[in-house]
Amino acid sequence: MFKLIFFFFLCQILKSSSQNLNFTYNGFHTPTDISLQGIATLTNTGLLKLTNTSVQKTGHAFYTKPIRFKDSQNGTVSSFSTSFVFAIQSQIPTLSGHGIAFVVSPTPGLPLALPSQYIGLFNITNNGNDTNHIFAVEFDTIQSSEFGDPNDNHVGIDINGLRSVNYSTAGYWDEKDEFRNLSLISRKRIQVWIDYDNRSNRIDVTMAPFDSDKPRKPLVSYVRDLSSILLQDMYVGFSSATGSVISEHFVVGWSFRLNGEAPLLSLSKLPKLPRFEPKKVSDFYKIGMPLISLFMIFAMILLAFYIVRRKKKFEEELEDWEIEFGKNRFRFKELYHATKGFKEKDLLGSGGFGRVYRGILPTTKLEVAVKRVSHDSKQGMKEFVAEIVSIGRMSHRNLVPLLGYCRRRGELLLVYDYMPNGSLDKYLYNNPEVTLDWKQRSKIIKGVASGLFYLHEEWEQVVIHRDVKASNVLLDAEFNGRLGDFGLARLYDHGSDPQTTHVVGTLGYLAPEHSRTGRATTATDVYAFGAFLLEVVSGRRPIEIHSESDDTFLLVEWVFSLWLRGSIMEAKHPNLGSDAYELEEVEMVLKLGLLCSHSDPRCRPSMRQVLQYLRGDMALPELTPLNLSAGSVMNLGGRDGFSGIAMPYSSSVFNGFTGGSSIADSQLSGGR
Repeated sequence: MFKLIFFFFLCQILKSSSQNLNFTYNGFHTPTDISLQGIATLTNTGLLKLTNTSVQKTGHAFYTKPIRFKDSQNGTVSSFSTSFVFAIQSQIPTLSGHGIAFVVSPTPGLPLALPSQYIGLFNITNNGNDTNHIFAVEFDTIQSSEFGDPNDNHVGIDINGLRSVNYSTAGYWDEKDEFRNLSLISRKRIQVWIDYDNRSNRIDVTMAPFDSDKPRKPLVSYVRDLSSILLQDMYVGFSSATGSVISEHFVVGWSFRLNGEAPLLSLSKLPKLPRFEPKKVSDFYKIGMPLISLFMIFAMILLAFYIVRRKKKFEEELEDWEIEFGKNRFRFKELYHATKGFKEKDLLGSGGFGRVYRGILPTTKLEVAVKRVSHDSKQGMKEFVAEIVSIGRMSHRNLVPLLGYCRRRGELLLVYDYMPNGSLDKYLYNNPEVTLDWKQRSKIIKGVASGLFYLHEEWEQVVIHRDVKASNVLLDAEFNGRLGDFGLARLYDHGSDPQTTHVVGTLGYLAPEHSRTGRATTATDVYAFGAFLLEVVSGRRPIEIHSESDDTFLLVEWVFSLWLRGSIMEAKHPNLGSDAYELEEVEMVLKLGLLCSHSDPRCRPSMRQVLQYLRGDMALPELTPLNLSAGSVMNLGGRDGFSGIAMPYSSSVFNGFTGGSSIADSQLSGGR
């Protein structure tokens, strides 16, 4: 019985001692019962230094022993009181790297807490959770709108989260009940008292300057029973954090008591703060900073100039009516980078309608050819763009696909599929490195005829090419002939004065009636195709001007003169082979070229008939120089019953100087 009574009284003594725990630190001189985490340290002078000049870091300091706040898990929290002195020293007088907080926590550390606005208390996932069981009083120097902070110099009571249940601007009430502001980042020591009464459940937070007594009126008060917040055993301590601004947080002295008022601190024994000395301004700042400022201003001016120039460089013309063509429009910037700035090394060729550059689209890595066409007039541009977009819908194996367009200052850019073997003309003249045999040339001729027939009759509307020639025939990887630049001449029609006649075409391919009337028809395309046939078979240009003798060579006239002498096969290129069947086909193509180049458009066949002749579906009518020059009426036969009047050929002359362009009116001469 005696032992039981002794054990009972011993438990009561131990229980009473735990419930009346208290400690006082008039400076933190080692050894202490303080555990440090993060960047917190103890200085040689006895300061608890929670943070240093590191950025985005946390510092924690806790009393190492657990404090029993409740007699049982479901009991009532005991009253407690704490007093401490702290200071914040910031490198910038008006700005600090976040604040400091007194904490009551279930653990002697907060390893998952974040720096900056979270003050080392919580993180983005647990902030505001009831399972935290954390009571804190924050002294915050940054206004965080997401937590409802009133300003950047406030004191708040936090329960399980950083949205304070009550707060006030940092300060104190003097003896006259007048409110006095206190700057948390004044680099001066500040006293704090935090009291909790378990009978009234009242929490009071009071502040005062270092050398002042505790004010009678608290700064912040809040009524809340902490029994559901705090566990039976808890740890008390401090938390602090830095952000992007360099600052140091100090606790100079600290006392704590359970079930009673915290012991008074001996202010005279508290260690002093390290003397804050602003860095001396070096010569670098006196001389270098102005120079750097001038350099930065100059750099900003250059950057602005570069941006304006770049914007102007890539400026485009975009009008409301182009919205419906948006998917067919390329950005000039995209084409500029695709062609590496339209460098000369990527130039594929140039002609009357512009210069063509090879490029690779940055997004799709598709190889393209970009034609730049100068065009100053806006008249009819809407109609022309509508036409080229419509042409872009064409799908034929012997037409170069038109992928889209771009429009900017006086310039139109057309984007085509890239043809790896280039244009046909480089395989015909000036002793080319690669000579095409007759099978290759025949395939190209038939392909171009098929494409031209598609434009004239198979497409939903008639398209006049107006510039059929070898340089506008492009060869794909298999040396198939593809007709390009179809419909491009319409650009000049739309932009010209309707009162004038502007003839567009290439010397040697223009039909006589085109130069007289300025009107293009399918028959004028057939005329150009006739010159193209003779050009491919002979390997000579339709017109050659010899500067030394001032003589002009006309291919049509030359081939016709050979025909008159009965030696038309002398017109073929010497490297076409000697197979009998091929020679027969070559002769037929030469005669077809003369027929298509007839001066009278009524005598020319249609492209449907041309295609039938080339494929062997219909025999070419028996033509002789005699019946062509006799002016007799011929029936050229064919499924369509094509017939016309054989007009006599006359000598070729140059006429029709319109719109600043020389037009060769090439006619076959007769009567010889």
